[in-house]
Amino acid sequence: MLELKNISHYYRNQSRNTEISVFENFNLLIGEGEIVSLVGKSGCGKTTLVNIIAGYTEPTSGSVFMNGEKVVAPGKDRIVINQIHDLFDWMTVYQNMRLVSNDDNDINKYLSMTRLSEFADAYPYELSGGMKKRLSLARALVVDPKFIIMDEPFNSLDYQLREKFQEELLDIVRKSKKTILFVTHDIEEAVFLSDKVIILSGRPTQIKKEIVISFSKNKVDSIRDTEDFIFLKKKIKEEM
Repeated sequence: MLELKNISHYYRNQSRNTEISVFENFNLLIGEGEIVSLVGKSGCGKTTLVNIIAGYTEPTSGSVFMNGEKVVAPGKDRIVINQIHDLFDWMTVYQNMRLVSNDDNDINKYLSMTRLSEFADAYPYELSGGMKKRLSLARALVVDPKFIIMDEPFNSLDYQLREKFQEELLDIVRKSKKTILFVTHDIEEAVFLSDKVIILSGRPTQIKKEIVISFSKNKVDSIRDTEDFIFLKKKIKEEM
């Protein structure tokens, strides 16, 4: 479980010599095994929040707790996957996995789960955009983190590839049973992937609305055409 308690964060605008408030007494609770999406307008502090949760940025005040333990620095229990290509092009798929794990059984398990086993000897430049994203996810999973943070990971993919990888991600996440925080500006993506969507307000940022996604996701290829899906997309858009 991840808990943010009374997070406040400020930064100084040097050119104007003013202090800007990003968060004031912000609270968030994410249960074990949940997939939660954060959506909000540009500049509302989504990436700042990611950096605070990951331990890259210390909040001005307040605390982050992972399963009751205070987060004070980056750790293997929290892995970040973002939109920037983070693979080593001179290493094969398998070698990229070996960078973070020496357990061949685990490596093979997650390469199989992400359907990359037959590409173990390929180099990242030989993979499609979607396959690279699957490799980044496999590499995150093999570390066995408690929490995966995905910050706009599909921005570089075209619409068709993005849609396909959303379906693949949903399948992989179900199998891995990991807790995931997904940051996106894409409402459809948030509704498709999440158990819960958190709509953020403008600065100083608070939770404007929390929407639970309760419809069945057993048939991923037809979710986007359902009345529930279309209704929730519209509802979130109106709230933003």
